[in-house]
Amino acid sequence: MPQEEPPLSPVPGGFGTDRKHAADGLCCVSVLCCLLLACSYVGSLYVWRSHLPRDHPTVIKRRFTSVLIVSGLSPVFVWAWREFTGVTTSSSFLALMGIRFEGLIPAIVLPLLLTMVLFLGPLTQLALDCPWTFMDGIRVALDPWFWTLCLSDMRWLRNQVVAPLTEELVFRACMLPMLVPCAGPSLAILTCPLFFGVAHFHHVIELLRFRQGTVSGIFMSAVFQFSYTAVFGAYTAFIFIRTGHLMGPVLCHSFCNYMGFPAISAALDHPHRVSVLSCYLLGVLLFLLFLFPFTDPAYYGLPTPVCTLATFPSPLCLS
Repeated sequence: MPQEEPPLSPVPGGFGTDRKHAADGLCCVSVLCCLLLACSYVGSLYVWRSHLPRDHPTVIKRRFTSVLIVSGLSPVFVWAWREFTGVTTSSSFLALMGIRFEGLIPAIVLPLLLTMVLFLGPLTQLALDCPWTFMDGIRVALDPWFWTLCLSDMRWLRNQVVAPLTEELVFRACMLPMLVPCAGPSLAILTCPLFFGVAHFHHVIELLRFRQGTVSGIFMSAVFQFSYTAVFGAYTAFIFIRTGHLMGPVLCHSFCNYMGFPAISAALDHPHRVSVLSCYLLGVLLFLLFLFPFTDPAYYGLPTPVCTLATFPSPLCLS
């Protein structure tokens, strides 16, 4: 007599007792919630009518207001999803979204250090081209007036603080807990960035609106940006699942926004081209070497909260 198939765990409610139908229903609800969350985030940027470009301080301030409201309400989507599906876990609601104290210091230091290793080439290029000495840089970093200027710059606040914090909260901390029970950690890492990448297509609207380039050039730029943001989103989703913390992805996001896409063409024409390109290659190799050791869940508390939502064991959740 065949053995009865074990029930889906975590157990979603409201979909009957059939395992396949329960899983399908859970996935439909999870994807729908993520889609609504992504649309709410992007839509909040356009509730203000303005003929000004996106980098104008007035536009930035207005968008700060709407995006902070949507981001503040985004945990409601996760709560509603959990209530509707009946998915249960031993971890607290905030811990599922990466807001916890256990392993906080390693979560701040190690992912950021890992990302800096990946950018070894651009950092070397920046250091060679910078007219300041190392001590000049230290003095500037410790100067309160420097930080006052930064905090008064709306573009700096958007790129280094508000965008990293709100995007990681919405597209990682809120979406991954909804996707992991349905898809598992590995597939969730690949699925979550699609919402993140598509969300950046709204830049096409503004580029077309202000005619900042040809139509073909704008769409090629959009495709490139989608690809880049999708890869970056997969990386920060990987960090979130491995560490179970929101802070690591936020800091890595802020750092990458500061660095921008590596200026490879400038590196090829650099006076110290061999040294710079060697650092590019060394950075990638060291990044691949340290990717799993630096994100070992043992540093952050086993198992990480989001991993407790997985319906089957995943190597990503293991030390």
